[in-house]
Amino acid sequence: MERTAVAFAPGHISGYFRRIDGDTLSTTGSCGAGLVIDHGVTATIRSADRTSVVIMDHSPSGNPLIRYGSVLLEELLNDIGVSATVATVADLPIGAGFGMSAAAILATLTAANTVFDLNLTERDIAERAHIFEVSHNTGLGDVAAAVGGGLVVRTASGIAGVATRIFSNVDLCTVTLGSIFTSDVINSSEQMRKVSAAFPNLTPKNLREFMQNSRKFAEASDLIPNKIRPILTACDDAGIQASMTMLGCGVFAAGRDARNILAKFGRTVPLKICPHGPMLLKI
Repeated sequence: MERTAVAFAPGHISGYFRRIDGDTLSTTGSCGAGLVIDHGVTATIRSADRTSVVIMDHSPSGNPLIRYGSVLLEELLNDIGVSATVATVADLPIGAGFGMSAAAILATLTAANTVFDLNLTERDIAERAHIFEVSHNTGLGDVAAAVGGGLVVRTASGIAGVATRIFSNVDLCTVTLGSIFTSDVINSSEQMRKVSAAFPNLTPKNLREFMQNSRKFAEASDLIPNKIRPILTACDDAGIQASMTMLGCGVFAAGRDARNILAKFGRTVPLKICPHGPMLLKI
C-alpha cells in the first residue's frame, strides 16, 4: 500500500551572519542572528518506484532555482536510499532570502522519515539537512535556526550553535524584488571578507536590537542591491525598522505600519515569528 506523509518546515530570514569554515561539513556554517518565520515549505511525500519532484513557489516562471531545487531534492532522497514522489509548496520565492532551501530540505526529510520508517531523530534530521545544504552552497545557518522557532542568535556554526531563541508576537512584513544566488556570495572570498568585517559583535536582547544590528550589517557589508535602496529609504523616513533579506533582493520590516510602506513597492507578505520548527501535518 502506498504511504504518504505531509510535513511543514518554517523559513528563516537572516539579519546578519559571518561564515565559519570548520574541519567538517557539520562544523562549517555561520554565526549570526535571524527570524524563523511562519511561512515556509510544505512537502508531500509518497512512496514510489521512481523519484520525481515538483516544486511550486511564487517566483516568476522560468526561475532557474526551481529546477536546481528539484535536482537537489532528488539527490537528497538518493542519499537516504529511497524513491518517492515529492510535491513541495513554498510560501515565498526561492532564492529571495527566506530560507526556502533549508525549509524544503527539512520538510522533505521530516516527511520521508515517516513514510520510510527511517527512525531518524529530530537531531539526525537537522544534522543531515545542515550538511546537505552546506555541501551544496544553498545556505550556511538557515537549518540550525529553522529547527526551532523564534528570533535566533547563533554564536557558533552547525546545529549546536544556537545560543538563544527569543519569542515575540510582533507584526512583520516583507516585499521582494528578485533572487540572489546564495552560492555567488558565500563562495566569494572578497564578499566574505566584507561580511566578516561588517559583522556586529553584539547579542540582541530583543527584536529592536536585532533590527538595528541587521541594518548596520547590511549597510557595512555592501550587500544591499540598488533596487531595494528606495524601499529602505522610505522605511527610514517613516520611522519603520527595516533591513535586507539575507541573501535576497528584498526588505523585511517590523511593526503594524510596515505593510503600508512596503505596499508602495510590490506585493507584500505579512509575517509572524514562528514558534516551532519542522512538524508533521498529516500521515
